[in-house]
Amino acid sequence: MDMRSIRVTMWLTLDGVVQGLGRPDEDTRGGFTHGGWGADYNDEVMGREMAKGMAQPGDMLFGRRTWQDFIDVWAGRTDGNPFTTQMNAATKYVVSRTLDDADAWQNSVLLRGDAVDTVAELKDQPGEDLAVIGSAALVRSLHAAGLVDEYTLLLHPLTLGSGTRLFEGPAPLTRFDLTDCVTTTTGVIIARYARR
Repeated sequence: MDMRSIRVTMWLTLDGVVQGLGRPDEDTRGGFTHGGWGADYNDEVMGREMAKGMAQPGDMLFGRRTWQDFIDVWAGRTDGNPFTTQMNAATKYVVSRTLDDADAWQNSVLLRGDAVDTVAELKDQPGEDLAVIGSAALVRSLHAAGLVDEYTLLLHPLTLGSGTRLFEGPAPLTRFDLTDCVTTTTGVIIARYARR
């Protein structure tokens, strides 16, 4: 069987900021004060495009911080939202050096140790493809190691001037092909790229 592919979905600004998309208190590290910058840009087109991604079979891959944040949002919800059902049912791998276990959210599996080593090992095993939502620090490590196969980037029409960026540090020369591109009614460009 072919090895799993890793598909990353990231919301970012024109200046590459990925920090604190959803809520003012989501991620205030470094004194970040622009949390919640993505809220005004959601529309039906974005919802439909994100549903396409969720409809693809696969497991999920998280860094610790994003996994813990998603627990607060998704775990235990029974609202009938198809995203909720999918998130809770999916196998969720969480990469961490500090967690003792992944029992806080059903169907979660702890990958202990170095992110690149543990994810490369997981990727080589037969199984479903791996979807990463957010988890910027993990994505940077995986990208630098050549482990990311596809990106779906939701490029928002604003700059923030501060905050954690998608690519900080080593991002080696990697070429991608644009496989799909959709523009939302709020001016967000949703671009899908596959690594050559």
